Amino acid sequence: MKIHKFLLALTLLWCAQAAGYDRVTGEMFASRSEVMAQHGMAATSQPLATQVALDILKKGGTAVDAAIAASAMLGVVELTGSGVGGDLFAIVWDANKKTLIGLNASGRSPKSLTKNYFAEQGLVKIPSFGPLPVSVPGAVDGWFMLHERFGSLPMTTLLTPAIEYARNGYPVSELVAYYWQMNADRIGKYDGFAETFLPNGKAPAKGDIFKNSALAATYEKIATAGRDAFYKGDIARTIAAYMKEQGGFLSYEDLASHKSEWVSPVSTNYRGYDVWELPPTGQGIAALQILNILERYDLESMGFGSADYIHTFVEAKKLAFEDRAKFYADMDFSDIPVDWLISKDYAAKRQALIKPDKASTHYDAGVYEGDTVYLTVADKEGNMVSLIQSNYRGMGSGMTPPGLGFVLQNRGELFTMQAGHGNEYAPGKRSFHTIIPAFVTHNGKPWLSLGVMGGATQPQMHAEILVNLIDFGMNLQEAGDAPRILHSGSSSPTGALMMDAGEVHLESGFEEKVKRELMERGHVLQPVTGAYGGYQAIGWDAKRKFFIGASESRKDGQAAGY
Repeated sequence: MKIHKFLLALTLLWCAQAAGYDRVTGEMFASRSEVMAQHGMAATSQPLATQVALDILKKGGTAVDAAIAASAMLGVVELTGSGVGGDLFAIVWDANKKTLIGLNASGRSPKSLTKNYFAEQGLVKIPSFGPLPVSVPGAVDGWFMLHERFGSLPMTTLLTPAIEYARNGYPVSELVAYYWQMNADRIGKYDGFAETFLPNGKAPAKGDIFKNSALAATYEKIATAGRDAFYKGDIARTIAAYMKEQGGFLSYEDLASHKSEWVSPVSTNYRGYDVWELPPTGQGIAALQILNILERYDLESMGFGSADYIHTFVEAKKLAFEDRAKFYADMDFSDIPVDWLISKDYAAKRQALIKPDKASTHYDAGVYEGDTVYLTVADKEGNMVSLIQSNYRGMGSGMTPPGLGFVLQNRGELFTMQAGHGNEYAPGKRSFHTIIPAFVTHNGKPWLSLGVMGGATQPQMHAEILVNLIDFGMNLQEAGDAPRILHSGSSSPTGALMMDAGEVHLESGFEEKVKRELMERGHVLQPVTGAYGGYQAIGWDAKRKFFIGASESRKDGQAAGY
């Protein structure tokens, strides 16, 4: 194995030099070195949010305190991916109790909106934008549930940095400016959006100073009056009145009755490492299903970037996503066989369906009998939090209540109208969810907190990052920067079916002969840009007692510690 790794390293170094890389460490895929620090670490998708998290840690705040402050800050400086109009999920490592706890802070569909209404309007699916896909935003309640259990500093302290940036302004970063314009083109027509997000009638360009005094005022109300200011106060009344005016159904009662849920993460062991995800409504267990299948192969011998590895990975993903399409839904409405889906015995049966030399055009699901933002923070006590938050499609539904400074999410689009499906639309129900935090323990100790934002990309990249680390021996930064494999076109919980093998997207960096071999096996290769996710991670070196941070080179992200 050591000889193999040495030869692999030489090969990768030669390829790196041939491609023009000159990293002195020989780690060809790393865009920069890992960040290392002993007392605390934060990794977010925007440097200003990372700095806010570090400031909170230095004031004596917990990892959760810093995560809340960073989350609020991202709603200001990376509003194209998150905000208080969206949902939140988290996994927290409690260093004192030496255990993991999960939080599902996602909202439910309006109680007064029935499935029949869509048929009456001639709709066969829930629209992507406008009033109908809006569900209750759960993020603010998620902040307060996390804070009550794991916080130490007052919420006024945690939200003050975001309030100041919203009021005084900040220079818009390059990637955010790009997505801002994209969102303006598709939802800029809705009432209230332009007044808040299109100063002088257009989306801010890179470097423009943007101020959001309305969001600053909203944050101030939340900081001083608590979560009820959002769900039972003037904010809730403003949201309800606006939604009624727009022909929507989200009501004051929907907001006032909202509650988040503590959940137990579930895991599988991958080559000695326990990988933890949250159970549905999210898609996290798809990563566990993929890993269970991949564990049955000698990926190290296949080698990173080989046709054998890419083929195997894609086929494992297809199998997991068929189950994702059939089973994943709100567990309050459906009896989902989670333990069975993530079992090793089930993985063995599914793996037997993979043909080593041929891409499958169709798999059946198993038969059971019986733009988003991600951040992670670690503190000096060893607590760690893996947190992800989203409005779903970029800035959300376009529904922008007056004077509040944020857009409501369009997560409700992810229901299906298929009768009898677990994810079938119903009032007061949580839709299938794409955003997923992850965590890894080793010998009962924290090893890695990670996430990769980006819709259906997420479980694929969770598995891919861990294979890069565990099978291919990459470091934390290199594992995220290495070129990625993405498969699209699988069956979906919204009702779509895969009948034609879907498409394989390979990021730049894979050899042409590998692409040709994949096409010979029946894979359809299609180039795509910007679809490979956004990665942040914090590792813990248990032997030498320090944190290791890594951040996504494809985003504006930053990992920093002290």
